[in-house]
Amino acid sequence: MSSVRRAQTLSALREQFDAVLEPGPHGYYAGGSGDEVTLAANERAWSEYSIHPSVMVDVSRRDPSVELLGRRMPHPLICAPFAYHRLAWPDGECATALGCGQANATYCLSTLATSRPAEVATAAPGTHRWFQIYVFKDRAVTDDLVAEAVDNGFEALVLTVDLPVLGKRERDIQNNFTIGDAELVPGVAAAGGKGLISMQDTADLIDPSLTWKDVERFAAQSPLPVIVKGILRPDDARKAIASGARGVVVSNHGGRQLDCVPATARVLPSIAEEVNSEVALIVDGGIRRGTDVLIALALGADAVMVGRPILWGLAAEGATGVETAFEILIDEFDRALALSGCPAAADLSEHDHLVTPAKRSAL
Repeated sequence: MSSVRRAQTLSALREQFDAVLEPGPHGYYAGGSGDEVTLAANERAWSEYSIHPSVMVDVSRRDPSVELLGRRMPHPLICAPFAYHRLAWPDGECATALGCGQANATYCLSTLATSRPAEVATAAPGTHRWFQIYVFKDRAVTDDLVAEAVDNGFEALVLTVDLPVLGKRERDIQNNFTIGDAELVPGVAAAGGKGLISMQDTADLIDPSLTWKDVERFAAQSPLPVIVKGILRPDDARKAIASGARGVVVSNHGGRQLDCVPATARVLPSIAEEVNSEVALIVDGGIRRGTDVLIALALGADAVMVGRPILWGLAAEGATGVETAFEILIDEFDRALALSGCPAAADLSEHDHLVTPAKRSAL
């Protein structure tokens, strides 16, 4: 039995992640922008809600499943898109996708992946897959990547809208972090990246002129549902819906873009009220416990994306570690359903006063 299989908590996986990665990749994955105020707030904000359980409820059978984009998912956890998986594990995104499939979790492949969509589809044919989009200045490159994802059975497009320019990530600056040769990242190479590149070099290839008209174009032309990721305001959620999006992700990019923006847990309720079940509502940022998942769904989310904890598992032991990270969160979520007196995940948002703000923080 492997060391990762024995891990019972995400903190144990994080310790292994801390131990195996070099300072450059570690800082890239673990860090945020500026003073990392939002990075810290994302985790803290979930614990600033209180759960008020009902007792003497029959919870002998729990149902963690949810419906999203017309598909019944066995649980509400999705692997968030993040870049450069081969910096954490030799098999990169292929290993992550395999681990997701083993945990019955949807995997979202990044535009900045070190594996092409076709490679991931071949390596993990049984895994439900989404494709995350950054729009390059050379839009033909983006269109080609999207076409490859469509041709290889990906089920949705996740358009990231909060990276017109790169946030100031001081850990990367201090570590002089570089990704390696641009050829390691197929999308970047196709968009014109050459030689040894940094994240700033990569970001310079992304089109900062993106507008809601572009969302309309993607939604109108894509055979797949389009989800807009990077929403922090109800009015932007409304614009996404008006532009044809089938879903929105409440996200501040894991605290890696503009610092001092609100924690996602804080803005989720107002966005859920605006969306009002018209489209799929997903949230990411600081999900570290099964109770965080329960709180997110009680506040109106349909599902959650998890990023860094999946990376901890990947860096520790590849696909097995990814599966373990999900298993830990799924087990904790199951216990939270039972102990809250709400055995069905789909019913969480209907339970009045199950979750209330415990206190207020600056973000």
